This record gives sequence, structure tokens and C-alpha cells, in this order.
Amino acid sequence: MQIPHFPEANHPLVKSLFHQSDQDLLTSFQNSPDSGKYFTAIFCRYSPIVYTLIRHSARSPVQADYLFALTWRHIYYELSGLDLNKSSQPDQEPLTLQNWLINITAFCINEIELPPTEAIHYSLKATSPAFWCYVEQALEQLPPVLRFVVLMAQTFRWSETRIAAYLQAEGENFTPLEVANFLQEGYRMLEAKLPGDIRAIYLGEGAA
Repeated sequence: MQIPHFPEANHPLVKSLFHQSDQDLLTSFQNSPDSGKYFTAIFCRYSPIVYTLIRHSARSPVQADYLFALTWRHIYYELSGLDLNKSSQPDQEPLTLQNWLINITAFCINEIELPPTEAIHYSLKATSPAFWCYVEQALEQLPPVLRFVVLMAQTFRWSETRIAAYLQAEGENFTPLEVANFLQEGYRMLEAKLPGDIRAIYLGEGAA
């Protein structure tokens, strides 16, 4: 089994955080919702452990990669409210971020029902789970029509003509040209809603 390598680990914004403790990274992540580098650093630090646990439990590499991404999405949303001190029992050793991540991974392995391999459209090589979390968060902030056309174009590779035909069948009279304009506006808005450091790490923009 080969553990995937994530190039973002070599980005200066992420490398500069390698010396920070888990608690420091967690606190910075919770206190700086407009910054993505802290979660990315946690992801880079612990992705080998999480991937190893998942790969041993999944039926196929494609399902393993998808479950890996879904697990990190679950981690992303749970981290916001995590208090390692409160999560510890009085008579037990303090809970560590690593142990918490292992517990969350085990929960996801047992609880998430994976679709068959042929129904999975996610590619780990194309999209890092950390980046996916922020893209999904940005997508949720788009107006419904823009979000729909972006998802159909990117996930299912639908053409502007096919998207327009679907929308027309739903009572929305948009032409393929209007759909193309929606797509460009959707991409522009999606990028603008990403944290500046996430754009720097994954899209190569100058750090904001």
C-alpha cells in the first residue's frame, strides 16, 4: 500500500507551521475561520495515519480514496467545536488530537455507506481533501443556480446545452449562452470565496 503524497505539504505557508503543536494548530484553526493553512497543516500531519486506517478497511482503492476525503470533510466540520480538555474523562489520560482523529476515522469507517466504485466521481490525485473542504464550503455560499451549473459542469461534465435543457425542463428558461455566463460567474465567485491562503497554496496565487 502506498500512502499518497500531498504537494501542499511543501508550500511555505504550510511548512512554516510544522513546528507548531497540535493544540496550537487547533486553536489557530478555531480562532481564524478565514485562514485555511491551519487545517491544511493538520491534514498534512495526520493524513498518513488516517489513510492507513481507511485503506485497510475499504474494498477498493477508489472507495478508499473517497472515504478518505469524506472522513477529512467530517473532521473539518467537527474540529470547529473540539475541546481536547473537555473531551477527556477525569480518570483518563488527556485526549490528544491524534487519538481523537483515530476515533473519528473509525467512526467514519463504520458509519459511512460508500457507493459502488463506478458511481464515485472523486479523484484523490485531482483534488486534495483539504482543498475539497474549502471548495465545498465556498460552493455552499453561491446562489442556487450558479451552484447547480458549476456542479453539473464539474462533477458530471455536462455541456452548457445539456444544463440549459435540464433547467428549461424545470421551468427555468436559460439559453446555453446564459449558462456559459453563469459558469464563468460561478467560477469567479467560487474562487473569491476561498480563503486567501487556500488560493495561495492550491491555486498558486500570491499569499493574501
